[in-house]
Amino acid sequence: MRDPFRNPFPSSDPTRHAIWQMLVERDIDAFLTADWSRVAGDFVEDGFIGIDGKRETSPDKWRLAFPSLAAYRAEWLRQALDFAEQDFADDPRTAIFATTTLEDIEIEGDMALARKKFDGSLKKSDGSIDILKWQTLYYCRLHEGRWKICGFTGYLPNPMGGA
Repeated sequence: MRDPFRNPFPSSDPTRHAIWQMLVERDIDAFLTADWSRVAGDFVEDGFIGIDGKRETSPDKWRLAFPSLAAYRAEWLRQALDFAEQDFADDPRTAIFATTTLEDIEIEGDMALARKKFDGSLKKSDGSIDILKWQTLYYCRLHEGRWKICGFTGYLPNPMGGA
C-alpha cells in the first residue's frame, strides 16, 4: 500500500524528489495554513500562466483564469481561507495526502511536466462529503538554481475522457 506522506522519488533522483516536495508536501502544508509565504518562492513570476480546465474535457471550455501569478495567488488564498473556515470529521492533512498522487514527472533539460492527481474525499463534521477528484499538469523549470512552477493547466477531470 502506498504511503501518502512518503515521497515516491528517492534522494538519488534529486530533480523528481524536489518537484514532489514542492508540488505535494509544501503545497498541501501551505494551503492548510493559508500561508502563501510558504510557497511564494516556488513560482517563476515572470511569464506565469494558469489555465482553469473547469473540470471539462473539452479545451474549448478551458479559461485563462490566471494570466499572472498575482491572479493565481489571490484565488489560492481565497480557496485556502475558505477551506480553513470549514469543519471536518477527517484530519484534512491526512485526507488530502491520501487523495493526492504525483508519480509521473517528465524532464527535458531544464523543463519538467508533472502530473498531479486528486482522487478521494474529505468528510465534513456535518456528515457531508467534499469530493476531491481532479488533476493538474504543472509546468516547472529550473530557475535560479532550483525547480519552480512557471505555469499549469489545472482543475481538469480525473480521469480525462468524454462520455
